Amino acid sequence: MADPSSYRPAPGSIPDSPGVYRFSDSTGRVIYVGKAKNLRSRLSSYFQDLVNLHPRTQTMVTTAAKVDWTVVANEVESLQLEYSWIKEYDPRFNVKYRDDKSYPWLAITLNEEYPRVMVGRGPKKKGVRYFGPYSHAWAIRETVDLLLRVFPMRSCSKGVFNRHRQIGRPCLLGYIGKCAAPCTGQVTQEEHSKIVEDFSAFLSGQTATYVRRLEKEMKAAAAELEYERAAKIRDDLSALDKALAKNAVVLGDGTDTDVIALSEDPLEVAVQIFYVRGGRIRGQRGWIADKADGDATTADLVERFIQQTYAGEGADAIPREILVPTVPAGEEALVEWLSEFRGSRVAIRVPQRGDKKDLMATVERNALQTLTMHKTKRASDLTTRNLALEEIQTALELPEVPLRMECYDVSNLQGTEVVASMVVFEDGLPRKSEYRRFVIKGVEGQNDVASIAEVLTRRFKRMLEDRAGIPEGEDPTAYLIDPETGRAKKFAYTPSLVVVDGGPPQVAAARQAMDELGLGDIPVCGLAKRLEEVWLPDDEDPVIFSRTSEGLYLLQRLRDEAHRFAITHHRNRRSKSMVESVLDEVTGLGEVRRKTLLKHFGSLKKLRQASIDEVAELPGFGRRTAESVVLAVNSAATKADTSRAPSVNTATGEILDDDVPELSGAPDGDRTGRTES
Repeated sequence: MADPSSYRPAPGSIPDSPGVYRFSDSTGRVIYVGKAKNLRSRLSSYFQDLVNLHPRTQTMVTTAAKVDWTVVANEVESLQLEYSWIKEYDPRFNVKYRDDKSYPWLAITLNEEYPRVMVGRGPKKKGVRYFGPYSHAWAIRETVDLLLRVFPMRSCSKGVFNRHRQIGRPCLLGYIGKCAAPCTGQVTQEEHSKIVEDFSAFLSGQTATYVRRLEKEMKAAAAELEYERAAKIRDDLSALDKALAKNAVVLGDGTDTDVIALSEDPLEVAVQIFYVRGGRIRGQRGWIADKADGDATTADLVERFIQQTYAGEGADAIPREILVPTVPAGEEALVEWLSEFRGSRVAIRVPQRGDKKDLMATVERNALQTLTMHKTKRASDLTTRNLALEEIQTALELPEVPLRMECYDVSNLQGTEVVASMVVFEDGLPRKSEYRRFVIKGVEGQNDVASIAEVLTRRFKRMLEDRAGIPEGEDPTAYLIDPETGRAKKFAYTPSLVVVDGGPPQVAAARQAMDELGLGDIPVCGLAKRLEEVWLPDDEDPVIFSRTSEGLYLLQRLRDEAHRFAITHHRNRRSKSMVESVLDEVTGLGEVRRKTLLKHFGSLKKLRQASIDEVAELPGFGRRTAESVVLAVNSAATKADTSRAPSVNTATGEILDDDVPELSGAPDGDRTGRTES
């Protein structure tokens, strides 16, 4: 624990200009980023008597070992730089809003030749237009089912689309009128694009215009005695009325606005946001955050929430008006910053009366309920996490609280396809961007002990290599960040505790591997699954935690996550082996072209869905070779399951293919973990 006076800047060295500052710990890791209109005034407040500081701020300044700053021209620049640094360094003492759950989106894939409407979860992707998020996926699917009869755009997966394009026959949705069947050429690309535009406009809130247009068309059809066409339009209007009834009008003036409300206690804050478009609630979302900066006011929390939520969003995601519970700090800079993103003026207001005031009260009740429910979740409770970390420190006699823990596990199938995983928990929570996967190279057969030694040797050699280039006496912060990606280098940070899945043999191997690298000061332990015993190097008896111990619960979560991640990697490796075995049957297909197929398609399922033309487009492939490949994979699929057919949701008519949309995706760890081969 550092004394703040040991790194306090010299009197008069801090400028009185606006700027952004950052506190770093003894290893060079940035732990807090802030901005100020007057750097001298703001930074001086951190170096007063510790008893006058908030407990969280005390912890931050005593954890830090250095403070530096950057002067900027105005508040807008300081807002932009602060956001960039928070995104780059992910400081542990800054407020970080995390979703209280994974909300479903309604998305239209505008980056495809024939855009598709789909429901999914996860991060946003370029070239895709999003609506929502919504509270329940089933509610969106019901709405989409109603709208598809009016806007019959494509909703099937790529695999289903390509399959029906090949056979020249539309799927079930095409037959029942819920898809215009662009796969079989029943509509042109331009006609389908017009359907997509109308669908998007309706979801964006332009409902009245479209309803009036349909009413005119219905009357005109009836006047011309086209009764069947008029009846169809009448049914379409009925479907639209049902879809609109699911979203009640909350603002009679048809306003587009986002309504933000907070509920906070001394430790945490819950945020709720309602997305109102055309006067109707189009989506809802919630966040939970630890109040790591104890001095943060409600105005500060509102400012940081707006900053994190809208940064990097497109113009269509930022409304003309944002309603907040209190005026955010730096309001003028925020308004100017958001207006640049939107391309037109954005207003930030506190509702005082009327419908907007009533709606704000509703959002506040939702925020309070979210915070109450969150407090009951054991793993997410800040007090519980702190207790767990303190229990681990005490039981294992660690020199400091293990804020960063790494766990390693090995997975194999009878000694084949041996892989290992590395998962990271920081402050008791998974840090999935830091997960890593390894392919074991130097161990023959099933030998978990030797595999653990190899993985740890490779991991910590990389850490030492990253740190070897840091000149003595220089700030290491810049050297721990990859200049190309702006992220931390793969193995830049030193863990407070290394955990291996296993007992004394695995722990001894891990300890020996790290000692040989000169890293004997990093604590190591193992968690044996049979009796949930914690083993330390050279100890004859295990450390026994109470079965109700929060520390044991945290170690179990860490171990189980490492096991899950290793198993997932192992299954992916086996899937690639299956592809290779199928391709071995293709005459004349050499090693280079097999690798090309594996790299492009990645799995047997995706290769099976590919058309002959898609395979023939790859470098080195001709039409004849592509036909041989497609024939081989389809023959293998037929042998495996001759009765396979796409399943159908009888309630909505939606085809349920085994192709998982990218939006719903694999678990986060499987997306972000990188393989160290």
